[in-house]
Amino acid sequence: MAITSANQLELLQIADAVAREKMIDPGLVIEAMEESLARAAKSRYGSEMDIRVSIDRRTGQPTFTRVRAVTEDDLIENEKAEISPKAAQQTVAGSKNDMFVTQTKVPVYGEEGQQTGTHQVRVFNLRRPTEADRKRMDGVDQDTPPQLGDLLSDQVPPVDMGRIAAQSAKQVILQKVREAERDKQFEEYKDRVGQIVNVAVKREEYGNVIVDLNPGEGSLRRNDKIGRETYRPGDRVRVYIKDVRREQRGPQVFLSRTAPEFMVELFRMEVPEIYDGVIEIKACARDPGSRAKIAVISYDSSIDPVGACVGMRGSRVQAVVNELQGEKIDIIPWNDDAPTFLVNALQPAEVTKVVLDEEAERIEVVVPEEQLSLAIGRRGQNVRLASQLTGLDIDILTEEEESKRRQAEFEERTKLFMDTLDLDEFFAQLLVSEGFTNLEEVAYVESDELLVIDGVDEDTATELQARARDYLEAQNAKALETARANGLQDDLANFEGLSPQMLEALTKDGVTTLEEFATCADWELAGGWTVENGERTKDDGLLEPFGITLEEAQDMIMTARVMLGWVEPEDVVGPAEDEDEAALQPEEAGA
Repeated sequence: MAITSANQLELLQIADAVAREKMIDPGLVIEAMEESLARAAKSRYGSEMDIRVSIDRRTGQPTFTRVRAVTEDDLIENEKAEISPKAAQQTVAGSKNDMFVTQTKVPVYGEEGQQTGTHQVRVFNLRRPTEADRKRMDGVDQDTPPQLGDLLSDQVPPVDMGRIAAQSAKQVILQKVREAERDKQFEEYKDRVGQIVNVAVKREEYGNVIVDLNPGEGSLRRNDKIGRETYRPGDRVRVYIKDVRREQRGPQVFLSRTAPEFMVELFRMEVPEIYDGVIEIKACARDPGSRAKIAVISYDSSIDPVGACVGMRGSRVQAVVNELQGEKIDIIPWNDDAPTFLVNALQPAEVTKVVLDEEAERIEVVVPEEQLSLAIGRRGQNVRLASQLTGLDIDILTEEEESKRRQAEFEERTKLFMDTLDLDEFFAQLLVSEGFTNLEEVAYVESDELLVIDGVDEDTATELQARARDYLEAQNAKALETARANGLQDDLANFEGLSPQMLEALTKDGVTTLEEFATCADWELAGGWTVENGERTKDDGLLEPFGITLEEAQDMIMTARVMLGWVEPEDVVGPAEDEDEAALQPEEAGA
């Protein structure tokens, strides 16, 4: 069947009907029809030819054209789709009265085959212009002959649409319509990540629930469902849009009911103060279907954040609990002080003492013996949620365990002073009781601090410090001798800030020169933490046992680089200067 024998308006009617049914742009359906007709024409005239079809948006009249690109003679590979400049000029000259020039945009591709933009080229149309064509001719040079990169377009007869060609055209149109639907779904949902939607369940596949998003489908995967929930086709369920990805099989909308953000959004819907920004949920941790903790803060001193989230007789929090299948929710007041916040987060357990190690992001909590099980929770749930909420690793000790540890430290320090200073046990215990923890403190502390100890006079204090200094000097000499034996060079030995023990530790790891020291990273010296797959792993530093901080390690490394001439002194910005610059930036921005 020839396309010209059909009612041409029918094409427009079909396109309009399909567009309304699929809720897409009718222009996309017509473009799919044009491509399908072009494929049918190529099967008739040959795949080497560049056949293009355009359908008049008012009459439905299809126009079949052959397009040839003007290409240098020695670069022509396909004579049916390319033409030399000389041949193009002769063709145009022979059609001078039945020819007009327009412009069109063609894509520009980069080295990796990706489109990087478009540029304008002239199109020499080898036919008599219509009234519509004359508008397109305005402002386009009609006299200059074809140049490299220009296009020649001449009409070819319409093709007969046989059964096979019609079937192929149908497949092209269906594929294009399907792609348009997918693009529409992606565009609609890509900006809705983080929202809650109410959807209908369509089916379940291998534990994953497929829901109707209208248009398109979404996936509620097995690990994103609350454990006890079951769904049947037609059930309505509220879900959180967690992610939208463009994949080979089409856009994928991933939904969740277990994400902490889902609970945050539910509270935002139930508590007007959160929606208005008066109250903010600072952190949320969940054990989906079982228990959760949220930390809230109020920016209005007259509003209690916990009370506002609970609601009158618990109405607000109960609405969230019902949506989450009875998940128990602890609402905790936020506090900028980490230990205070942790005490709140471990509720309902009572905390006796908190010791925070900010550098390691760890915190030790001491609780009474009878509160231990409550602080840990069933299967460690309470302490795990508190850890997620605060972002700290938590060690829970009973008062008895903490007492034993303190006793062990006391005995260890007592033995240190007994062995190194040749003291009896009682006198060594006096030093530890006064807060002395190492020999350096005894050797270089002001003598007045030793005189406050019962039984210590000036002679005794002087003798204690002399013994401590003699022992430290002997240890330093021994460490320096070991470092020399390991290959220590003078440039590193004379570097200010490195003790003999530090030099010994560096040389044991192969750092023997100032140049090798300057190539070290700050974490290699001071240690640090690495996060892999959500787990924090400790990286030991060469100088970490000596109490070197990350900032001190940075300073020493930069000083070494300046001494070697790798860095200019004026280019070195210290931590204090960084803070000053950061403090000045807002004022400068405001100015």
